[in-house]
Amino acid sequence: MIKKILIVLGICILIFLGYVTTKPNSYRVERKIEIKTSPEKVFDSVNNLKNWALWSPWDKLDPDMKRIYSGPESGKGAIYEWKGNKDVGSGRMEISESDSPKKIIFQIQFLEPFEDKSITEFLFNENGEFITVTWAMNGNYNFMSKVMCTFISMDNMIGKDFETGLKNLKALLEAK
Repeated sequence: MIKKILIVLGICILIFLGYVTTKPNSYRVERKIEIKTSPEKVFDSVNNLKNWALWSPWDKLDPDMKRIYSGPESGKGAIYEWKGNKDVGSGRMEISESDSPKKIIFQIQFLEPFEDKSITEFLFNENGEFITVTWAMNGNYNFMSKVMCTFISMDNMIGKDFETGLKNLKALLEAK
């Protein structure tokens, strides 16, 4: 009887692993918001990494988070490293492209709670008196992250934080 249970369990595991291999190799999480402000103000709020403490959703999850800034204060080469509680983990991001006032691209390396690399972009498009801000993250799945994302999607994990951050950014800029 135990042998039959182990065989069925083994078959189920093989089927699950086969299913996991059919999952996409990459992901994209994207959120947008319209902010009534100038392109320069919204661009500077993202391009200067010290400004992130004013609107980032993660800074509010761990007010005691340790931050290290290096390189230029803003623009290409600006670096922000963080180490926080279990809600924010630790990692490093560097601005790899800064095209005022249209887009900013970051290379991000997550160290905790899991290791991952991704590319994050902010796009700023004028729409009358509003700026449409797009915050997107692109990355690749390894086999273990495919297994994890079978149960919880990157969009659900990161998307809510992007929405919160964009709402915080909107509130900050429209209050001025």
